[in-house]
Amino acid sequence: MSDGLDRAAELVAGADAVLVCAGAGMGVDSGLPDFRGGAGFWRAYPPYERLGLRFEELADPVHFVEDPELAWGFYGHRLALYRNTIPHAGFAILRDWGARAFTSNVDGQFQLAGFADVAEVHGSIHHLQCTLPCRRAVWAATVDVEVDPETMRAVGGLPTCESCGALARPNILMFGDAHWVPDRSQADLDALSEWRRSLRGRNLVVLEIGAGTAIPTVRRHAELASAATGNLIRINPREPEIRHGRGVALAMGAVEALTEIQKRL
Repeated sequence: MSDGLDRAAELVAGADAVLVCAGAGMGVDSGLPDFRGGAGFWRAYPPYERLGLRFEELADPVHFVEDPELAWGFYGHRLALYRNTIPHAGFAILRDWGARAFTSNVDGQFQLAGFADVAEVHGSIHHLQCTLPCRRAVWAATVDVEVDPETMRAVGGLPTCESCGALARPNILMFGDAHWVPDRSQADLDALSEWRRSLRGRNLVVLEIGAGTAIPTVRRHAELASAATGNLIRINPREPEIRHGRGVALAMGAVEALTEIQKRL
């Protein structure tokens, strides 16, 4: 492990630019729940275990039509959780390295940690859209949703569309989602692509953190971004292996790995 950390530090020290590609494991050191498997999700949300509902079933846009209190109970609780979570020290290290961010997380932790350029491939819980949608507008989620902690259902008024008054929903790509408005996320993804094109011939180092294989969006992006140079640092305590190409595999959590690399710098 020490050799891997030394090599990772060499890569970062010699980088012209740094891209961090972050999956759900990035937030664990901030105290955010690990949704890995049904057991991990139910440990975080015992009421859903009693109901026999898995994460994949709750993160389905159909509930905003069929049972909006259930849908907003789930997302309203997560919105409050993410607003009140303090990003861990690893975010500050990455910011000091001048890293640009690509993430599948919808929690807004990079922005809270002071990052200006963040590409959120699955959207953000901190933005809303119409459930219909009546138009392609996306706006900031300035709402507070009261949630009964026993039933995990929303109580009281629910967020509505600023244009037509229909029910609003988070601007997040959910499972089987035909009504997500991707425009905001796509603009940031396009800006990231343009930034990467501007780095041709320069030394880009990619840090992939907390990205699993179950939904490989982040892994694929990190591997693609590092394909030309092989400068990939994969930080993952459970699935660190690099099966194709070159790179450094670190079987560690985010804070531990980033802190150790920073010490070597």
